[in-house]
Amino acid sequence: MYLNKKKAKKIHELKKEKNAIILAHFYMIPEIQDLADYIGDSLELAKISQKNDADIIVFCGVHFMAETAKILSPEKKVLLPDLEAGCSLADSCPPGDFKKFKEKYPDHKVISYINCSAEIKALSDIICTSSNAVDIVNSFDKDQKLIFAPDKNLGGYINNITGRDMILWDGTCEVHDLLTVETILKLKNKYKDAPVIAHPECKAQILAMADFVGSTSKLLKYTQESEKNMFIVATETGIIHQMKKYSPHKEFIIVPSDENCMCNDCPYMKEITSDKVLKSLEEEKYNIELDDELIKKAYMPVKKMLDLSK
Repeated sequence: MYLNKKKAKKIHELKKEKNAIILAHFYMIPEIQDLADYIGDSLELAKISQKNDADIIVFCGVHFMAETAKILSPEKKVLLPDLEAGCSLADSCPPGDFKKFKEKYPDHKVISYINCSAEIKALSDIICTSSNAVDIVNSFDKDQKLIFAPDKNLGGYINNITGRDMILWDGTCEVHDLLTVETILKLKNKYKDAPVIAHPECKAQILAMADFVGSTSKLLKYTQESEKNMFIVATETGIIHQMKKYSPHKEFIIVPSDENCMCNDCPYMKEITSDKVLKSLEEEKYNIELDDELIKKAYMPVKKMLDLSK
C-alpha cells in the first residue's frame, strides 16, 4: 500500500502547524516509511529523538521505541498512533520477574537490549542496540560478570563473537525466532548464488548459516555495497522496501515464517497506518506518559549507550 497524496498533504499541514516530526522504523509498512521525516533502526531513531527541534514526535514504531523517545526528550509530547503496537520481545521480560532474576547475580552488571520496557531500562547499567551491542559489551573489563536481557539469541551471538559468558534472560522476538533452518536450506538450494543475510535476533543455527549478520541498518548497507544481485533476507519484511529503494535492480527474497506467504511480518509493527498517523496528529494521541522518577532512572543507561556510540 502506498501513500494517498491528499492524506499526505493533510499530515504535512498538521506537522507544520504543530511543529511535529514523524519517526519511522524500517519495519513499518511502505506508506509510513514514505511519510516519515526520518527512517532508521533503533539506534538512529534514539539519536534523532534527542536531537530535534520539534514539539511533538509521532513515533511510528512500537511501544518501547516511543518510550525511549520520551525518556530522551521528556519535555516533548511523544505520540504512538496505536497503543496495540507492542513487542513480543519486550513482553517476554516482565519487570518484576527480571528484578528477581537480577538479584540472583549481585556482582553482575546488566546490559539490556533497547527492545525492552522503560522499567527494564531503569534496572539496567547500560542499554545496547543490535548495531552497537558488541562494542557495548567490549566496553566492560573482561573480568566483569554480565547479564544480558531480554533477547537470548542476540545475547548468545554476542557471547560467541566476544568470547564472553554473559548470563542470558530467556526472551526472544517471535518474528525472528520463528524462522527455521529448513526454510533457509530450501531457499539456498533454489537461489544458489544468493547470500543469506540475517538479523542477530535469529536463532544461532540460522546465524551460523548466514553470510552476513547485522542490524537492520547494517543489512541495508550490505545490500547496497555488495556486488551480488540477489539476497536471502532473514528479518522482518519491512526492510525490503528500503532495500528496493536503494538497489532497485537487485532482488530480495524474504525468509518466510509461514509457508503460506512469502513474508515475515511483525503484527505489532504493521498496526500503524497513515489513517492512524493522521488521527494521532489531529487528536494528539496516544500520548506516552512516564513517571518522572522512572524517566530519570531509565535515562542514565540510555545516555551511557549514546555516549559510547558517538
